[in-house]
Amino acid sequence: MSLQNNPLMAREGLPRFDLITPEHVVPAMEATLVEVENRLQQIEANIVPTWEGLCQPLEDLDLPFEYTWGVINHLVSVKNSDALRKAHQEVLPKVIGFSLRMSQSKPVYEGLKKLRASAEYEKLNDARKRIIEKKIKSAEHAGVGLEGAAKERFNEIINRKSKLGTDFSNNVLDATKAYELIITSKADTEGWPSNLKQLAAQSYAKEKGQPGQKADPENGPWRITLDYPSSGPFLQHSRNREHRQQVYHAMMTRASNGKFDNSEIISELLKLRREEAQILGFKTFAELSLDTKMAPGVAAVEKMFQELEKPARPFAEKELAELKKMAADSGQKEPLAHWDAAFWSERLREKLYDYTDEQLRPYFPLPRVLDGLFSLSERLFGIKIVKSAMQDVPKWHEDIEFFDINNEKEQTIAHFYLDPYSRPAEKRGGAWMNECFGRRIISGKVRLPVIYLVCNGTPPIDGRPSLMSFGEVTTLFHEFGHGSQGMLTVIDEAEAAGINGVEWDAVELASQFMENWCYNRPTLLGMAKHYETGETLPEDLFKKITAAKNFRSGSAMLRQLEFGKTDMFLHHYFDVNGSESPFVAARRIAAETAVMPPYEHERFLCSFTHIFSGGYSAGYYSYKWAEVLSADAFAAFEEAGLDNEDAVKKLGRKYRDTVLSLGGSKHPIEVYRMFRGRDASTEALLRHSGLKG
Repeated sequence: MSLQNNPLMAREGLPRFDLITPEHVVPAMEATLVEVENRLQQIEANIVPTWEGLCQPLEDLDLPFEYTWGVINHLVSVKNSDALRKAHQEVLPKVIGFSLRMSQSKPVYEGLKKLRASAEYEKLNDARKRIIEKKIKSAEHAGVGLEGAAKERFNEIINRKSKLGTDFSNNVLDATKAYELIITSKADTEGWPSNLKQLAAQSYAKEKGQPGQKADPENGPWRITLDYPSSGPFLQHSRNREHRQQVYHAMMTRASNGKFDNSEIISELLKLRREEAQILGFKTFAELSLDTKMAPGVAAVEKMFQELEKPARPFAEKELAELKKMAADSGQKEPLAHWDAAFWSERLREKLYDYTDEQLRPYFPLPRVLDGLFSLSERLFGIKIVKSAMQDVPKWHEDIEFFDINNEKEQTIAHFYLDPYSRPAEKRGGAWMNECFGRRIISGKVRLPVIYLVCNGTPPIDGRPSLMSFGEVTTLFHEFGHGSQGMLTVIDEAEAAGINGVEWDAVELASQFMENWCYNRPTLLGMAKHYETGETLPEDLFKKITAAKNFRSGSAMLRQLEFGKTDMFLHHYFDVNGSESPFVAARRIAAETAVMPPYEHERFLCSFTHIFSGGYSAGYYSYKWAEVLSADAFAAFEEAGLDNEDAVKKLGRKYRDTVLSLGGSKHPIEVYRMFRGRDASTEALLRHSGLKG
């Protein structure tokens, strides 16, 4: 196959998603690696310790990767197949090898240090200074100062960690796909929302039915999977306790036995991370991780845990007592078990607030929700979001939409793809934002950011639009918050533009900030329109949604703190060579933190992809850290007066001009102080969560 005809070798325009196949991956990546290796050698042979002489050429090395490796990784997450996965795994070690080789380049490292010590450095803007500082630290963390056996071992660790992380993720994906519960009795679907019946019947017809067999939502059969749009509503609504136990057990033991078992990978990863940190001169992996975070150290993270856990505990204990009473009063003879919690929580929520997610869905058709999200963004940030004027935009699936963002002068400043629906056979779960292309200068011109916004929402069924759960609405707002930081940046240096160069624990600020607006009356009622009648969400339902916002928030807070504390313990205090297993440690932390004793067969670590195959190792606390920031930032709007349109617009522009615009050009503490005039406090988060006694 000619490289000329390989769509992954394009270096301008949007990626040709319509043409890329798994066969293109290996030749394109091998050619790209040769290209960038040659360029790196030229840089190393002619080190000029200036921004234009050294940093600009290094930045330009990213361009070929955006068109090849960035696009390949995106397709692995949204259009996974055996062939694509195989091709990805074939080139992965080579990509990691180059990445290590580049970050461990002695000539580049010495050149950067010379630049930092030069007179030119003081004249550089903040973004460039930060990029140089971060590159030097990154090189040191990548082992640039290592020699001989230490360097060899370090590189072995990095390669092995990458392989284990990929294996971990694949095992979770495969274990999720491997499980199914087939239900044939109509009686067992009593109490199910119609959406779940349709989804489960469609899943059965597609995966198990005869050719041409149509889904029968009313008479089945129905297929329940571990994919969250299936398992989540099932655990909330299935009246068959035995079925709930089966699905809950499968969720909690996913990827913990058989051919998809992640148990050994966890132990090996924890050992490798500790060894990596110690080779670099840190005591623990947590210390290494926090060396590049906004949080100044483990003690600061633990202080936040304590400030949030203490007020949340009495609320969580009260919530558990209410749940036990609800179950007993409703006739459940057995003690409350973990697989009962979601079911009775939902019944209690329905009793207290007298509405179901199914009642809300008709008011949240995706097109209306997008209109509401876009109009809020226009109001706050002074932008206009429109269906793209570009023709024939290449897409990886027919459901993809492509949008332009225009500024006050009607100039286009960014674009984004929206991939809204769940496709369990080829698309990983969850929701995320990623860069297709970041903002940068190419040949003297600004190249605009292009962002991916990916969700796993409920697909359209039987000619109706996607009718979203309220949780799916907040998820969309969340991901758009990330996207807004990627798209509204004004920084021209690629490595500090958008989310680039922003410390990991500050990245969720912009996303979680947007979620707050889902409970703002004008915002919510402006978009909540019935998909058939156009009727606005009734006032009483709005009041119930806002009242229900903090339903069981004490329990939810403790659950997140349990995850964060487990992650921090495993990466800071845990004896990787001791007799205690990571699972025993996790159970002990669960017993200390949660108000319900741990499930006896629980092995949730085996599917905890955030810390074992995502970027959250010794960083899961980041969600709460950023939530503290986002609640405090939203509190600024509350203080200004949410009904004061001029004040909201003025503050919205200030937020855009600091948090969203400045990217990684300044330290996030400095950026936050520019917006808020002070550091964030946990007070607003506790208040917003209803956890102030």
